[in-house]
Amino acid sequence: MNLRELVRVSLISLKGSKLRSMLTTLGVMIGIAAVIAVVAIGQGGRAALNTEMEKFGTNLFVVYIEGVIHPGDMQMVDIQIVKAAAPQVKYLAPSQDMMLKVQGPRGSADLSITGTTNDMAAIRNLEMKTGRFINEDDQANSRRVIVLDENAARELFSSSSPLGQQVNISGNSSVVIGVVKADSSMFGSSTNGAYIPISLSSSIRGDDTIYMLWGSATSKTTVDEAMNGTVKILERRHQAPDHYKSESMLSNMQEVNQVTSIISLIVSCIAGISLLVGGIGVMNIMLVSVTERTREIGIRMALGARRRDILIQFLVEAVVLCLIGGILGTMIGYSGAYLVAHFAKWPPLVSWTTVALAFGFSAVVGLIFGVYPANRAARLDPIVALHRD
Repeated sequence: MNLRELVRVSLISLKGSKLRSMLTTLGVMIGIAAVIAVVAIGQGGRAALNTEMEKFGTNLFVVYIEGVIHPGDMQMVDIQIVKAAAPQVKYLAPSQDMMLKVQGPRGSADLSITGTTNDMAAIRNLEMKTGRFINEDDQANSRRVIVLDENAARELFSSSSPLGQQVNISGNSSVVIGVVKADSSMFGSSTNGAYIPISLSSSIRGDDTIYMLWGSATSKTTVDEAMNGTVKILERRHQAPDHYKSESMLSNMQEVNQVTSIISLIVSCIAGISLLVGGIGVMNIMLVSVTERTREIGIRMALGARRRDILIQFLVEAVVLCLIGGILGTMIGYSGAYLVAHFAKWPPLVSWTTVALAFGFSAVVGLIFGVYPANRAARLDPIVALHRD
């Protein structure tokens, strides 16, 4: 009997007990669906997260002060020295962050304000909706200007154009020179923010201490060199070893990918338990099938069927049973992943490799848990089997 005939006979046998076959495949189906859904959701979520992080630039890095901050730990002159001494550093900008209430002609809002320089626009990939970003003249001449986030502009000016209009920042009147698109800003679409020259932020704070430097390397391959070079220069200039720490967007992305991979693996292993349960169900139903079809087995052996033929027949039947569960599980798993991705607004990534592994695993489950029942059927004594009711 060839493989095609064996599969046909197996389907006829399974069709004879539809409800039992369906309940048997349920464990395999749930296990395969869970594994595919978890892998697809994990891959889609990781891709979406990486895309969002890449908006800020994969060449990006941050240098900050570890421990107690002293006046002069980071100075504006440090930036020029680092850029001159470390050719791997393409952009470098200071950051003074504070939360302040800003008053506009149409209302007021609590804004996350960053005091910085013109390099920040390139480092954070900021896209202007209208106007311009802070430039070197604004910083050099200590101009009282401000660049608003799109959401902040809406809060302070409603539907009117904010360009050229004034806002009040803690008693300091500043002119709006630009509006940054909300989707491209570091603040995100739900937080109001703004950028001002660091000379203005130092004046408002009464303190010119820089707490953080944002930088961008010339390429992905030079990120570590640029970041470590910046730290070493600061340590030498201020004679403060181990006082400066750094992080890169690339390393953060790698850590995120590693964490999500581990989580996906753990959840997949948990989902795989249902496959084990499904496999036990397959073995159980095949043992029942052997018992019910003892006389049929005896007749086949009397007509010349070898033990090997009986073994293969029941093995194929177990594999077909699991493959049916695998097909249904793949469809359910993909549908579940698609729904989650649709509502989470990220791409459902179901690779052919995942589907192939799911089918392969379901076939392996059928083989493993079908061996014992098939072997038991093949070892039946034909004479005893023919006398069984």
